[in-house]
Amino acid sequence: QVQLAESGGGSVQAGGSLTLSCAASTSRISMNCMGWFRQAPGKEREGVAFISIDGESTYADSVKGRFTIAQGNAKNTLSLQMNNLKPEDTAMYYCAAAAGCVTLSKTWAYATYRGQGIQVTVSS
Repeated sequence: QVQLAESGGGSVQAGGSLTLSCAASTSRISMNCMGWFRQAPGKEREGVAFISIDGESTYADSVKGRFTIAQGNAKNTLSLQMNNLKPEDTAMYYCAAAAGCVTLSKTWAYATYRGQGIQVTVSS
């Protein structure tokens, strides 16, 4: 079974930066779309950023200009550079992958492969 593993989370003060990484347990399949979701306490899980195998990326309005998603050098790897972090960015961040970004970006339910999540905490 393919697994996704996140790394790089932690605690930072407002205005700081963190970089999240995600790696799949295999390179034997192609993931046409990979992305990040997040869920804050008491809130629904929401899409943050997605990137297609062709390199086309989309972002939630709340993170545009601050977050950058990128494909890693190795197949089926992903990063999320988060700059100018705000307290409202505090959440559990999840990596996900699917056959296409049109569906994956709509909801976590369309993820074919999912990570366990990693905590990001931003203090004011």
